[in-house]
Amino acid sequence: MMKIRTVSLFFLLTTLMLMQSGEIKAMNESYQKATFAGGCFWGMEKYFSQLGGIVGTRVGYTGGTVKNPSYEQVCRGTTGHAEALEVTFNPRKIRYEDLLEFFFRHHDPTTLDRQGPDMGTQYRSAIFTYSSEQAALAEKAKSALDAAGIFKHPIVTEIRPASEFYSAEEYHQKYLEKNPHGYCSLQVQSKRIGEILHGLWGKP
Repeated sequence: MMKIRTVSLFFLLTTLMLMQSGEIKAMNESYQKATFAGGCFWGMEKYFSQLGGIVGTRVGYTGGTVKNPSYEQVCRGTTGHAEALEVTFNPRKIRYEDLLEFFFRHHDPTTLDRQGPDMGTQYRSAIFTYSSEQAALAEKAKSALDAAGIFKHPIVTEIRPASEFYSAEEYHQKYLEKNPHGYCSLQVQSKRIGEILHGLWGKP
């Protein structure tokens, strides 16, 4: 009798573990990625990580030609990479459209290869897309904001398919959380950006 109960308990626990792993896998498969470059990636990560629906973030380098670049190489501006933020989000809780709005509101998309005092191609404004749908939404948002004359100058944000994303060194990850007095230049833009984009695709 004891042996039968032990075997039954084993199968019950195994079944529960398999069910749980299946649910976790299904949940992970429903998550999506978005990658943005808007100057210093420390600040981008700090602000994006505060949004509801964000599952995870990591800063790194993308859009360049050198494999596994170091921070020092990227800073020299010779690798073609941008300092970027990769966001994993739950689309049931936050839309890609909302991420686009947040992106355009938290940096200056009109300054070529520059954000405030930070200058170089690594600080360029860029959106790296993972699907044709993301690309279409990004282009639509950029065109609508340009047409509305939100900014004094044309938007220079680069929109291109995502390529290899290389994680930055560990000390860069959640840098401003670890170093609350650290400096990062990000410029908050007009609230009208939200109004324009909500009108474009409808407020949820």
